[in-house]
Amino acid sequence: MESTRKVDLVGVGLNATDTVLTLPTFPVFGSKVEYHDSVVLPGGQVASTVVACQNWGLTTRYVGKLGDDQAADLHHRAFADAGVETRIVTVPDAHSPQSLILVDPSGERTVLVRRDDRLTLKSEEIRREWITDARALHVDGQDTAAATQAAQWAREANIPVVADLDLQFPGIDDLLINIDYLIVSRDFPSRLMNEPDLETALQKMQRRYGNTLAAATLGPDGVLAFDGKSFCYRPAYRVHAVDTTGAGDIFHAGFIYGMLQGWALTRQLDFACAAAARNCTAVGARGAIDSRDAIEALITADERYPSLSFDSVTA
Repeated sequence: MESTRKVDLVGVGLNATDTVLTLPTFPVFGSKVEYHDSVVLPGGQVASTVVACQNWGLTTRYVGKLGDDQAADLHHRAFADAGVETRIVTVPDAHSPQSLILVDPSGERTVLVRRDDRLTLKSEEIRREWITDARALHVDGQDTAAATQAAQWAREANIPVVADLDLQFPGIDDLLINIDYLIVSRDFPSRLMNEPDLETALQKMQRRYGNTLAAATLGPDGVLAFDGKSFCYRPAYRVHAVDTTGAGDIFHAGFIYGMLQGWALTRQLDFACAAAARNCTAVGARGAIDSRDAIEALITADERYPSLSFDSVTA
């Protein structure tokens, strides 16, 4: 039996090979658009979060599933180059996950995905020690059964669980009750709770699932978080955005890094916002995973987009 070492962070979830197409204008229906450039890069929600944390000095492990194609080779090299320990299940004759990412002149991205059903990570394909030999667990909801199993093991071992969710999957309630830090996309709380008001939806979500923190990332509008007692809102940092791919992944990495440093919530969210902003200044999901010093410099400069107004947030 292969032994494991203690790491700061273990991530269980998505990887993807991204083909990024930079467009002069976003296509309208039936149109033809000549793209400026294309590049193939490693990405994926959890995979990119883990790589960022490794770059900032944390020790990490990635648990996921790949085919045996050239895309898989790209991921293996990227993890090895970053120093990430991997526990990857290989599926023979399967195509690894692929994404086509269309980036418009504002830097906003639209993602088209393709994933072989055989690459769904199953709960029986992961091992308890991969999860419990860590200080924190990060999951997404794509492989819901495996993520739920990992989160249950982490909870039993008093390991905090962070989640990055933007879609609802069958069985997701069983996962959500095992999440400590539930950080989701802007529209997720309202869809999940059938509640149009974001503040109310976050409160309902946090209370239903008993999370330590429920938060929604808001792109250039920042992040809104609720800890069961009060809201914390942090506006986003102003940068020249080239490509927003991976912004949420790197936000989660910044949050996890701050959590493991024992920082106060405001500082965690500021570091996460700044890390995400810096990543948007280059192409790709891991385009500009910047140094801690560069991220801190952006925080110190304190140039932000205008703040939103929320009824329940006090300055």
